[in-house]
Amino acid sequence: MSQSTAIPPRLQAIIEEFQACDRSEKLELMLEYADRLPPLPAQLEGHSGMEQVHECMSPVFLQAELIDHAIVFYIDVPPEAPTVRGYAALLMEGLAGATPQMVLAVPNDFFQAMGLHQVLSPQRLHGISALLAYMKRQALALKGAKARGGEEA
Repeated sequence: MSQSTAIPPRLQAIIEEFQACDRSEKLELMLEYADRLPPLPAQLEGHSGMEQVHECMSPVFLQAELIDHAIVFYIDVPPEAPTVRGYAALLMEGLAGATPQMVLAVPNDFFQAMGLHQVLSPQRLHGISALLAYMKRQALALKGAKARGGEEA
């Protein structure tokens, strides 16, 4: 399977949006995405039941649920961490409506196609890679729960 076929269409469109940008525009676009990260629903305020992504320098919290066979991710990143916040927002948007299998198929280094490795420090790249890894781990857990008949909707 080629990288483009392993990437959900919404995420592929975001990748192409970043590919069309020069170096400074990539950072500007990342900041635009940071502003689009939705607030947590009331039941997750205070990060109740959320998993912390410890590899990130900033406090990043994640929770996923399966609704009608699609994963819904909830991610909280403080405004003081705009690049990680932007990455979280573009992942949420790009993976909206994806099945657990689709999330698991996303290449771990897909951000390279966006050119983010050119504008983010190695430490930031490690953090954003960890965020995707946590999302995949939660997708795998939801896929397993669904296979055992424990799907909640």
